[in-house]
Amino acid sequence: MKKILLLLVLVYSILIYLSCKDEGSKIDDIVIPSTDVSFAQHIQPVFNIKCATSGCHDDASKQGGLSLTTWLNTTSSFTIVFPGNPDASKLVLAIEGRTTNPMPPPGRWPLIKNQITSIRTWVKEGAKNN
Repeated sequence: MKKILLLLVLVYSILIYLSCKDEGSKIDDIVIPSTDVSFAQHIQPVFNIKCATSGCHDDASKQGGLSLTTWLNTTSSFTIVFPGNPDASKLVLAIEGRTTNPMPPPGRWPLIKNQITSIRTWVKEGAKNN
């Protein structure tokens, strides 16, 4: 009986892991343009899947005091997102691995190069709510 229960827990855990992994990989298939980056169309979907998850940068957890669930939350501080200046934006520096606390942390879905470049471009283009 214990073996069956253990097997069921293991199978369930694997299914949950694979379904989550699939969601993360789907967002990686979306190519974000190199200019005219839209927050709603390109950036927020990445944040929703890779950053604004339970225990991270969602409204309840706000790790590091940051929620990435909406444009307003994301841009609420010029230290996090400095419109027009990605090199002065902690968000950009963290996802590029240029801080002592790079994001995402180990064990989380890493941002792919296109996503990192697009977030940088969105900030450089003024971090618009578009």
